[in-house]
Amino acid sequence: MKPISIFGTSSDAGKSTLTFVIGKILQDLGYSVAPFKAQNVSNNSHVTDDGSEIAIAQYFQAQVLGVPTSYHLNPVLLKSGSGNRASMIVKGKVVEEKDVREYYRDLDLLKPAVDECFEYLQSRYDCVVCEGAGSPVELNLMDKDLSNIYIATRFETKIILVADIERGGVFASIWGVYNLLPEALRANVIGVIVNKFRGDMSLFDEGVKIIEERFKIPVLGVLPYGHLNLGFEDSASLMNYSQNKTDTKITVGVIAYPTMSNYNDIEPLIADEEVMVEFITANVSLESYDLIILPGSKLVIQDLRWLKKIGLYDRLQKHTKAIYGICGGYQMMFQSIDDPYAIESQQSDSEDALGWIDDTIVLEKEKKLSKGSYDLFNDRVSGFEIRHGESQKKQLWFDEKAVRGSFVHALLENNSFRTRYFQTLNCTYIGYDFQNRKDQILNQFIQECRVKLDIERILNHVL
Repeated sequence: MKPISIFGTSSDAGKSTLTFVIGKILQDLGYSVAPFKAQNVSNNSHVTDDGSEIAIAQYFQAQVLGVPTSYHLNPVLLKSGSGNRASMIVKGKVVEEKDVREYYRDLDLLKPAVDECFEYLQSRYDCVVCEGAGSPVELNLMDKDLSNIYIATRFETKIILVADIERGGVFASIWGVYNLLPEALRANVIGVIVNKFRGDMSLFDEGVKIIEERFKIPVLGVLPYGHLNLGFEDSASLMNYSQNKTDTKITVGVIAYPTMSNYNDIEPLIADEEVMVEFITANVSLESYDLIILPGSKLVIQDLRWLKKIGLYDRLQKHTKAIYGICGGYQMMFQSIDDPYAIESQQSDSEDALGWIDDTIVLEKEKKLSKGSYDLFNDRVSGFEIRHGESQKKQLWFDEKAVRGSFVHALLENNSFRTRYFQTLNCTYIGYDFQNRKDQILNQFIQECRVKLDIERILNHVL
């Protein structure tokens, strides 16, 4: 069975989503499938079953497909650093901080790791579905592209284009990307999926005809615009979330600082019919919120200074209602944050923090990666840790008066913890099973896509 590449005709076209949708459809037909992305650029990551670190998109795709998670799914991950630098994670472990120009200069050194991981998956699964990155035909970067052109050429993948009609210019994007692809790759294009269509789909019948007859590119399906509200990969997908709730009991404000990370911690709240979630990006009153969440941060000192600059720091210090900190947000609750080894800064640095916890956070050289069960808040919960920050007194969690926090991600996915905590905010809160609702949303979404996609054509090309 041939591997498949999912290329977008633009960024945020729906590549991540279509990767697991097509993978799941093939899996349900009896084929074993693994997701793969050679290189991802994201501050949102997850600890895998083998104790390594990969982008959240590939972890989420693997969850949908029910396959073990390891660094093989995403061999190269870049996370934003200070200035023009990025933290480079290869085969699940931090290698070094690199200037972006240095990264591109040394790109060939990463190809053996990419090849090794792809071949590992290909030897164990019938089909590897490879997510591309951005557009595959950024002409000035095509020779520096690991996720699109390199993979499709090196492993002769079949290619499915995904076009975002919501953006406008869908015909130009399809025509342009297809015709700018190298000739050998154009021959491997199965067809195009037109994604995010609003309204009566019959209105695009003429559009399908144009693409197929004038462009000579088969249309594999037209998919409606929808809000999955799961698997947020980046800020663009996060800000597309939708809430249509009529009986909310708790309003949660999430402080969205510039390098906020691990948005997926908030997914259980967005999916909760009893909870309204708002992202706070400006100096606004916090008094209307029942709970303020300080989420993860890729650059904690930088985001802490942003809080001070815009005035939210002062509001938080005066706030008397519930506040919950997660990893980077938890670190902001301590007396101070020290970065003696310039882990997140251009040079050794420190900053006074919110001061609610009598202890200091030190950003250590060795990154903590852990996944499993924890005894926190008088409960046994599952979660994961992914951090450089360490409390000098080894305080994994804190709970005093209205302030609560922990280094551990994904605690809000634990039904018992979330329910008991939110009942302290509103005694009428009932709670729900997040995993069950997540499965229902995904199954319904995948089924809706299945009936609109030409799966037979896809199979004819990959078998």
